[in-house]
Amino acid sequence: MNKEELHEMLHPMKLIGLGGNQALAERIAAALDKPLLETAVQHFSDGEIQVNITESVRGCDVYVIQSIQDPVNENFMELMIVLDALHRASAHSVNVVIPYMAYSRQDTKNRSREPITAKLLANLLQLTDIDDLIAVDLHASQIQGFYNIPVDHLHAMPILAQYFLDNGIASKDDDDVVVVSPDHSGAKLARTFGSYFDAPIAIVDQRGARYDAEAHDMIGDVKDKTVIIVDDLIDTGSRIASSTKSVLAAGAKKVYVAATHALLSQNATEVLNGLPVEQIVVTDTIKHKKYPDRMVRLSVARLLAKGIDYIYNDKSIHRIFDEQNRIQG
Repeated sequence: MNKEELHEMLHPMKLIGLGGNQALAERIAAALDKPLLETAVQHFSDGEIQVNITESVRGCDVYVIQSIQDPVNENFMELMIVLDALHRASAHSVNVVIPYMAYSRQDTKNRSREPITAKLLANLLQLTDIDDLIAVDLHASQIQGFYNIPVDHLHAMPILAQYFLDNGIASKDDDDVVVVSPDHSGAKLARTFGSYFDAPIAIVDQRGARYDAEAHDMIGDVKDKTVIIVDDLIDTGSRIASSTKSVLAAGAKKVYVAATHALLSQNATEVLNGLPVEQIVVTDTIKHKKYPDRMVRLSVARLLAKGIDYIYNDKSIHRIFDEQNRIQG
């Protein structure tokens, strides 16, 4: 009996998929060839959440999959209650897989009397004594420092980049593509994404305290280029709308959008449907009933399944990053 078989015998892997994104949890379970535990979640008439895990988890290594998406606070509270239930049920280890981490944009204090809610969220999660956290494309990498437990920060950008390479939209031998950041703070992400194509970057010189949907000046040359606007998330769509208008005003010939998380808040679907873009490429970290017409969704299920497998079997997570860096042009 090898080490992995012994681990499986002593501490079986168990998966729980909560209501934030049940479809993604099912894909992850299928990739791992493991069933999801049956978990009954009920709401009392006043909104209180009651959770019942219908089979034993004593001595098991449990991985709870929950996107903290709209309704954010309800999904977060559901997660916290399940984590408490698992500890009371004598699970050997409790690990959390969060494809989308809400509140991660509130990671710093910019004004007086302003909270750092990402840190508060970290404190609350750690009150439940979780053993490990797996997340995808946090809004700011330094959020990992808010935790005193291992945080495995996986990246979906290589999956998005591979799509553009596979579909001939970009290539490492083509100087026709420019990667555009919607603002100055996203320049690092744009540079990382552009490195997969050896593409230059440009920046929308977005001014003012809040984002608007108007055209702005460009830093960099996009004239007669195919532009890929890249961001970590799409919320209301106003930043993408502004960036699209800005690059077209600067002479871009085609516009694509790439982002990990599609929040699609308020009337984002209508805003994005009204933009002259070729495609909007996102992942399935967040689930909606309706999506914009030209939105392509790529799954992060295999990425997360691999992360779970590596952690469960004590393999170096760095192997995932090495594999992602070898994307095919």
